[in-house]
Amino acid sequence: MDYNRLAELLFPDVTETPEEVEARYPERDLPEGAKVTRMGPSPTGFMHLGNLYGALVDERLAHQSGGVFFLRIEDTDKKREVEGGVQLILETFRNFGLPFDEGVTENGDKGKYGPYRQSQRAAIYHVFAKQLVQRGYAYPCFCTEEELAEMHAQQEANKENFGYYGKYAKYRDCELEEIERRIAAGESYVVRFRSPGSIENKVRHTDLVKGKLELTENDQDIVLLKSDGIPTYHFAHVVDDHLMHTTHVVRGEEWLATLPVHLQLFDVLGWKRPKYVHTAQLMKMDGGSKRKLSKRKDPELALSYYYQQGIPVPSVMEYLMTLLNSNFEEWRRANQTAPLDDFPFSTKKMSVSGSLFDMDKLHDVSKNVISRMSAENVYDSVAKWSADNDPEFHALFVRDPEMTKQFLAIGRGGKKPRKDLALWSETKAYMDFMFDELFQPDYSGMPERAKADAKAILTEYQDVYDAQDEMTVWFDKVKALAERHGFAPETKLYKKNPEQYKGPVGDISMVLRVAICGRTNAPDLYSVMQLMPTEKIKVRLAAACEAL
Repeated sequence: MDYNRLAELLFPDVTETPEEVEARYPERDLPEGAKVTRMGPSPTGFMHLGNLYGALVDERLAHQSGGVFFLRIEDTDKKREVEGGVQLILETFRNFGLPFDEGVTENGDKGKYGPYRQSQRAAIYHVFAKQLVQRGYAYPCFCTEEELAEMHAQQEANKENFGYYGKYAKYRDCELEEIERRIAAGESYVVRFRSPGSIENKVRHTDLVKGKLELTENDQDIVLLKSDGIPTYHFAHVVDDHLMHTTHVVRGEEWLATLPVHLQLFDVLGWKRPKYVHTAQLMKMDGGSKRKLSKRKDPELALSYYYQQGIPVPSVMEYLMTLLNSNFEEWRRANQTAPLDDFPFSTKKMSVSGSLFDMDKLHDVSKNVISRMSAENVYDSVAKWSADNDPEFHALFVRDPEMTKQFLAIGRGGKKPRKDLALWSETKAYMDFMFDELFQPDYSGMPERAKADAKAILTEYQDVYDAQDEMTVWFDKVKALAERHGFAPETKLYKKNPEQYKGPVGDISMVLRVAICGRTNAPDLYSVMQLMPTEKIKVRLAAACEAL
C-alpha cells in the first residue's frame, strides 16, 4: 500500500505539516511542577453536578501548583448540541465562581492555545489524521449502517466482543485501487484508526485515583474522523490535550473503559501521555442500596437545581470538597474561618469507590457555611435569590435594608454562631414575623406552667416595656415580672427549690417571645424587639391577650 498516495487522496487540501502545527503551540512557560488542566463540557443544554465535581479537581490541581486551568468546549457531536448550550456553560461556571485562566468566554477566546472550541479546530485534526494515514495507522472505512448492524448481529450470535476489529474490520486492508474507485463514485466514508493492539496484551497504567491498573490493550479500529470530517471525542481530545500541553486529565471513572484507546493514540502519535485522574461516580442511597445519580430520577443532579432551591454556591463547593478529599472535614474543624482555597487538596485523598451524595449532609454543611458569612453577604445573596424566585418576599426583604441586615446579624459571629439557615429559600420562614404582611402567630407554644398567668403577664408588660432600656434593664424588668407572678427570677433558684415557684424566669421570656414573634424559635428576643417599633410590639402583646 502506498500510504502517502492514500493520504493525498483523503486529504488533498491539507498542506500544513504536524511540525508546523506544533510550532504554533510551544511549551508553556510555567514553574516546575505546575499543572495544566482543562474542563471540556459539551453544549448539550444540561450542566450536571459531575461537571462541577470534576471542574473543582481541575481548578485545585492547577491553581495550587501555579499552573493553568482552561475551558475547552467539546462540540464535535452536533446531534446533541442545543442552541444556547455554550452560553449556559459559561453562565453556570461563572455562577459557581470557577476562575478559568484561558478558554472560551462571552467575548471570544482568551489565551494563546486556541481555538478553544473543537468545532473550530477541524483543520488541525486533519493534519494529524493525514499523518496517521501516511504512517499506516489510519484508513478509510466505507461500511454502511446496515453492514455495521449485520456485523453486530453476527458478533452477538457468536458471543464475541462487539466492535470493528480483526476479521470484522472489513476495509482495513482494502486495496488502494478500490478505495480510489469508491471515493470517485462518491461513497461516504469515515477515517478509522488501524490499531496495532491485541486483546492478548495488557496495558499497565497508574491512575492518580485508581492506582495501578492492568487493562486489556485496545484492538478496536475506532473512528477518528466522521463522514463529515469532524473528529470523534477520542481523537480530538488527544490532539488538543497534546497541543495545549494538558498535564492532568480529570474525568469520571466511566471513561476508564476507553483509556487503552487514548493511551494507544498518544503512543502511536509519539506524544507524552498526560496523567489521568478518574473520579469516582456520585452515588445516592435508594432504599437500602446505592445507585448512580440519575438525570431522570434526581433533580439534584442538575446544577440549576441549587440556585432554584437557594443553596449557596460556597455551600455546594464546600460539600463537594468533603466528597473529594477524605481529610477535608478534619481540616475544616481546625480551620473554621479559613477560605476554601487554603485547603491542601490532594488526589491521594480522593475516594476510589463511589462517593455518596447526601442532601441532608449538604444542608448541614450549608448551615455552617452561612453561619460564617457576614450579614451583608447574606443580605445580598438573599436579595438576589428572592428577586428571581420569590418576588413578593423580595419586596418585603429589601423594603428596609438596614433593619433586615441588623436582623440577619443577630447571633452571627463568635465561636458559636446561630445556624438557622441552610437555604436562602428558608429566610422567609426564618424572619416572616418581622413583617406584618407575613405574621401568622401560633400561640400554642405558651409554656404550660405559665398559661394561666399569660394574659396578665402580657397586659402588665405593655406598661413596663421601654424601647430605650439597655439589655440588663430590660431583663431586670422581665425578672421582676416573673417574681410578681410567682416565677423564679433566676433559673438557679428554680432548680434549687422548684416547689417554691410556678416555673423559672424562662417561662416568662417564652410567653413574651410567643406573643411578639408568634413562635417559640426565634433569635434573641431583646435584639428582635430593638428592631420593632414600640407600637408594633404593643399591638402584638394586645393581640396575644385577646387570643388567649
